[in-house]
Amino acid sequence: MRVVYFGTYERQYSRNRQVVSALRAAGVEVTEIHEDVWEAVEHKYAAGARFALRAALAQIRLLLRKREPFDVMIVGYPGHPDMPVARLVARRRPIVFNPLVSLKDTFVDDRRRFAAGSVGGRLLELVDRFAIRLSTVTVADTNTHADFLAELARVPRTRISVCFVGADEDVFHPPWHPERPFTAVFAGKFSPLHGLDTIVAAARLLPETPFRIIGRGQLEPVLSAAPGNVEWIPWLDLASLGNEYRRAGAVLGIFGTTPKAKRVIPNKVFQAIACGAPVVTGDTPGARELLRDGRDALLVPSGDPPALATAIERLQHDEDLARAIGQRGHATYRHCASEAVLGEEWRRVLEGAVLRPRPGP
Repeated sequence: MRVVYFGTYERQYSRNRQVVSALRAAGVEVTEIHEDVWEAVEHKYAAGARFALRAALAQIRLLLRKREPFDVMIVGYPGHPDMPVARLVARRRPIVFNPLVSLKDTFVDDRRRFAAGSVGGRLLELVDRFAIRLSTVTVADTNTHADFLAELARVPRTRISVCFVGADEDVFHPPWHPERPFTAVFAGKFSPLHGLDTIVAAARLLPETPFRIIGRGQLEPVLSAAPGNVEWIPWLDLASLGNEYRRAGAVLGIFGTTPKAKRVIPNKVFQAIACGAPVVTGDTPGARELLRDGRDALLVPSGDPPALATAIERLQHDEDLARAIGQRGHATYRHCASEAVLGEEWRRVLEGAVLRPRPGP
């Protein structure tokens, strides 16, 4: 099977790297047709008109690019603007859309860049719907998210497949060897679904427990009120992040209360369990598709600082529990979300797309 990974997708983003790597490891021939738009944009939620122009010029270049024969196309994240050009290039060949997120879900419900029902919000919803309908199959990261995308686009649920996110296994791998003193580690882009305010409030309840927060983003001002036991590191390269997770007493997932937070399992959770580190994250429908409370991870009510603080204390004072959860979490990762597993799952999605009836011109 010959696959082309197509678009202005962010090449270094985990979802794109992992899909390409997993497919190649599964024996699928993958070539890339890529135009750089997003690589240097740190905060995509704030991208303005100049990036819209840059993206439009990239679409023209994509349309003119020379390409070898292929059987199926994958449009990578963030790929909504690429879908019309992808359909022109693919002609009647199948397109598998790998959006990871809904624009409406991200910019209206989560980040609140547009009000619900506003012109901007309705336009983003139309872009979501149009992009998904142009695809042969769209791939979501959880079943909960897939249900949402099918309803949003008004397409049959059979048009949405599911593949977990996974992790870069050359970076995120055992052994877990926690440093002393015990440190709770969080890394992310500080979007509302992360629940950074909940993490900071939990740190305030545990003044003797070190917290290390890594990243930058929209909710950065929350850290201005962080207590003295919170260390903030604005940026780490990927290899250093893997080392942080292997040294962490506990890795913190997401604790936001937005609808999007209930549907997704973030990169950091997959990366942490790939390292064999114990995870504490919000108890959501999305999380429960992979994790079981008290076995693979500790799941706590979202937006509840005392519950988060209690879970962190459990791991801090019970090394046997922390090690057992880390080991079982890693076993779950190997069984459900390893590169080998996801490579076969993505191959099946592509083979199914090839067998579907071809779209009209």
